[in-house]
Amino acid sequence: MATSSSKPVATKKLTNQEIQATFNRFQNELQTLAQKIGELESEAEEHELVLATLNEALQRQPDRICFRLVGGVLVERTVKDVVPALKTNRDGIKQVLTNLIGQYKGKEGEFNAFTGEYNIKAVPGR
Repeated sequence: MATSSSKPVATKKLTNQEIQATFNRFQNELQTLAQKIGELESEAEEHELVLATLNEALQRQPDRICFRLVGGVLVERTVKDVVPALKTNRDGIKQVLTNLIGQYKGKEGEFNAFTGEYNIKAVPGR
């Protein structure tokens, strides 16, 4: 009976070169995902800082002028117009971040299964 699975079933053993290439590919993919996650976490933190500052202004002076960079163009808006857009952007970043973390965990699981299957051990200091 055939079952559908996201993990490929190994039908043949890989050569040493194929094992090394697959190992390197996994490491590169994990590193790329980790870098992107780090970038998005920084961007989300920046949004939080700006929102904290603008929320104070929103309570005191909602019609206060502020400037926002949109598509490389600095535009003049009011605080009450900018805050909802920033919240939407922040929420979108957090959603993408959640998806990337899920991808990272999935890829890490595949990597761990691969290293277990081929009995690959980490060498300290490398």
